[in-house]
Amino acid sequence: MTASSHLRVPLCLGALVAALVLAGCSRPPAAEEPVRAVKVIAVGVSAYDTEPEFSGEVRARVESRLGFRVAGKITRRQAELGQHVQAGQVLAQLDPQDYQLAAEAARAQHAAALTNRDLAAADLKRYRELRAQNFISGADLERRETTFKAAQAQLEQAQAQLTTQGNQANYTTLVADVPGIITAIEAEPGQVVAAGAPVVRVAQDGARDVVFAVPEDKAGRIKAGSPVVVRGWSNDSEFQGQVREVAASADAVTRTYTVKVTVDPATAPALGATVYARPKALSASGAPVLKVPTSALRQEGKGTAVWVLDKSTMTVRSQAVDVMTADGNEAVIARGLEPGMLVVAAGVHVLQPGQKVTIYQDRSAAPAAETAATAVRTPIAPVAAR
Repeated sequence: MTASSHLRVPLCLGALVAALVLAGCSRPPAAEEPVRAVKVIAVGVSAYDTEPEFSGEVRARVESRLGFRVAGKITRRQAELGQHVQAGQVLAQLDPQDYQLAAEAARAQHAAALTNRDLAAADLKRYRELRAQNFISGADLERRETTFKAAQAQLEQAQAQLTTQGNQANYTTLVADVPGIITAIEAEPGQVVAAGAPVVRVAQDGARDVVFAVPEDKAGRIKAGSPVVVRGWSNDSEFQGQVREVAASADAVTRTYTVKVTVDPATAPALGATVYARPKALSASGAPVLKVPTSALRQEGKGTAVWVLDKSTMTVRSQAVDVMTADGNEAVIARGLEPGMLVVAAGVHVLQPGQKVTIYQDRSAAPAAETAATAVRTPIAPVAAR
């Protein structure tokens, strides 16, 4: 072996070691992202199942806030919350002492005015007799007649004042105008109230209303006289009602419109009971619509979108949709989808546009692809929004 051959061996070994070191320092190739399995559903036409339902309350047709017609301190309150009262029944009383004193003063003034009138009448009679005998002039008689008229006017004024003060004393007792139920107590004994301040609230016997609120886009479709199905909250019993009144303007706070439905008092729940109202004017039950699970929806920018599976490439793409309303746990789609499309129903927040996926095969259900193949394209009638 020559000297040059002895030199080549170490050089070859060094090159081999260097190559191995460089190979160990280089980055390994990136692992391919695993293909995700997704659950898909085939968009098909189905019937709209639910009806819009609003929470309401049973109220009396007429509910009055009763208060004293004079100011004073409440000494007694006979009315109790929930009590049924009759017309003329005493509800509360004020301290009447000041008003009784004022009535006594008016009575004394009336007595004085009556005495002055009688004296003026006696003088007028005597002067008329003297005038008949020409003992006095006509001017003297006229002065006596004027004095009598003034005394008569003062008597009438005192009489009116006495009547007014008598009424004021009677107003210290608050009585029920009509039969009904006490629904609220707004003042207590010992409290000083102004004239007209509410003390009790009385729901009159008779007609009953179911009162509920609807948003602005629904209010225009509800007309007076249209039927409403009312369902009780405690026992799920249903009874019929009829729209009596729709508010002409929206509530200043909630921006909703109040609807009043008249119901039969014999079948209506107790006053103040919670009920649910289903206006027939807003019902779209049975109409054909496109629905997808709410889990398939996601926010994209300022709108709503779903992932649609392209069966030929097994990739997903984003599809913007317009949601009309909700039907239970499903969303009713107004625009953006067609029958037969495959929509990802779960795991929508981990996907990317163009990502490859596989269809998750559920052992207890038929493959999604087979379901999509049997989807029927049925024309859809427009459905009014709930």
